Amino acid sequence: MKLALTVNGNARAAEVPALKRLLDILREDLGLTGTKEGCGEGECGACSVVLNGELVNSCLVPACQVNGAQVVTIEGISANPSELTPVQRRFIEHGAAQCGICTPGMIVAAQCFLDSGRAVSEETVREALAGNLCRCTGYQKIIDAVEQAAKDRAT
Repeated sequence: MKLALTVNGNARAAEVPALKRLLDILREDLGLTGTKEGCGEGECGACSVVLNGELVNSCLVPACQVNGAQVVTIEGISANPSELTPVQRRFIEHGAAQCGICTPGMIVAAQCFLDSGRAVSEETVREALAGNLCRCTGYQKIIDAVEQAAKDRAT
């Protein structure tokens, strides 16, 4: 199928099989390798992207569902690619990223949560990131980073 979508604010097109996963389209056809594959089953959140304003696991979304869609990946999370977002800066400062497999999806999920305008507390951050698994950090550094990024946005 001929696929046309907007990725990180840019119109993109590709000719792909209708059931090719969005994850593979991003990585293989569009060269956006920041989105990672963890489990390939929608259980870990490593491949999280924002699709039409909703956080999704890109490994579960077929091409036939994204024609005309708006997608934001880790590469497009910052309005200025040469500057880190508060979430990205705080992940670095708090040591919230270790092996890096979950980090892009975790940052996309955290940014999506902060952009939602929901109240920020340890509980709401944990809830917002519940679909993203990390085997390295123990989560507290991630929670701390997101809470600090929320404080940064408030000032």
